[in-house]
Parts: sequence; C-alpha cells; structure tokens
Amino acid sequence: MANQKWFITGASGGLGLALTEKVLAQGHPVVAAVRRVEAMQALKQAHPDLLQVESVDLADHEQVRAAAARHSDVDVVVNNAGGAVIGAMEEMSEADIEQQIALNLLAPIHVTRAFLGALRARKRGTFIHVTSVGGRAAFPGGALYHAAKFGLEGFAEAVSQEIAEFGIKTIIIEPGSMRTDFVANIRWTAELDEYKDSVVGKLRRWIAENGDAYASGDPVKMADAIYTVSQMPEPPLRTVLGGDAYSVLEAGYAGSLAKLQAQKDIAESVMFEGKAGFVPG
Repeated sequence: MANQKWFITGASGGLGLALTEKVLAQGHPVVAAVRRVEAMQALKQAHPDLLQVESVDLADHEQVRAAAARHSDVDVVVNNAGGAVIGAMEEMSEADIEQQIALNLLAPIHVTRAFLGALRARKRGTFIHVTSVGGRAAFPGGALYHAAKFGLEGFAEAVSQEIAEFGIKTIIIEPGSMRTDFVANIRWTAELDEYKDSVVGKLRRWIAENGDAYASGDPVKMADAIYTVSQMPEPPLRTVLGGDAYSVLEAGYAGSLAKLQAQKDIAESVMFEGKAGFVPG
C-alpha cells in the first residue's frame, strides 16, 4: 500500500492521539497539529522519521494556512480538534460562545479551505471530519457545542458534493461517549441559581458523578475503525461509532421520519398549483 501523508489536528490526546498512533503503526507519515509540542515528545522519539509535530493555534487562520503551505503534499486531512463547554445557554459568556464556534466550526472550515486547493490539483485525497453524535442530536447543556457540530456536519456534507468530482473523499465520523478523561476535558459554565434544579443542572451533576464510569467508547478501537473506513475506495459519508451514538441516532431518525410524514398534507397545502418547487438533482 502506498504511503499516505496525514495531517491530524488535536493529535496530542484522546481520539486524536490514538489515531496518530494507529496511522504511524501503519507506516504512514503524520503531521500532528497541536497547541503544545512537548505533549508529543515521547511519540516523536518513537517515530522520529515518520512524525512531524507542528505548533498550530487553530484559531489563527494565518498559522493554519502556513502549515498547509508547508505540507502541500498531505493526502489525508483530519479535523479532529474540538471540545465542549457545558451549561445552560443563558449561563454561557460571550467568550464561551465565540470559543465554541471558533474551535468546533470555524477551525475545521479554515483547515479544509487551506488544504483543498492542493488536493484538488492532485485529484485525490480525503477529508475526515470528527463531529459527534452531537452533530445530529442535541441535549440540554450543549447548545453552542451542538450549534457548531451541526454546522460542521452541514459544511462537510455540502463540500463533499463539491469536491467528489475531483477525486476527493469526505468522511464524517460521529463518535458517542469515549473513555478519554471525558469529564476532565469538559469546561463548565458558572451555574445560575435558576438552573440548579433544571434539566441542565441535573444533567451537569449526573455527568460530573457518572460520566467517566458510563463512557463506553474505546479510543483505540475507534481509531482502528476510522483508519479502516479511510482506506475504503468509496467510504460512506457518515460513520457512527459507539452503541450509545447508534441508539440515539436510530431513535432520532425514526422519530423524525414519522413526524415528517405526518406533515405531508400541510407541507403540500401551501404550494402554487402546478409548481414542483426547487429540488436539486
């Protein structure tokens, strides 16, 4: 199998680190884009020839463009970096709102933009966007995380249709819970008294007490699955990882379809006679 050069954001921990280790074990070179270069020191010593570590602040679009220019021969781009601020929407500061959209939506958009031209010119390559079950289903306490991840799903789906004819594949990965210091990695809003006994307050306490114990996804197995999907000649646009994610989405999709079908009459009742409407082919 030919070598593929990978560019992976958020490579220093959790799923990003597991995927970096998997790709290196397969003999492929990896550019690990991280905030803290020292976090990759041990892995760099283990794979001195294959691993390059880049200090990239994903919120700095100039740094992103410069990294892409240095690595214009990348074959696989993985938008993996992300993180959640949990709490009621009303509890979130303006800084929380800006940070959630910047990290979880704007950063992957700008990474994709930075690498796309070189992949298009070579007529091959793959974008892997790690979203979440929270990119298709929403829960109280994650309003801005969901806003960003839903947005990333829409962005990736639209761009996938624009770039397929240039031989570029798009893969959306939707993990459920993961055993990766899940609770420690959450940032919490400052709690307002009005929300202490609300659905958000109860969820906040449940996650703090039980989150790590219930997290079921094995990041090493997830990395294996992502790598396997990435090597498919025609991978599915979306891949769900985790039994919890599968259950949530299966119930959500089934319920959404039933509700949609119940609205067929009212949907059609507002149309001009003889007009089919705008349905892209």
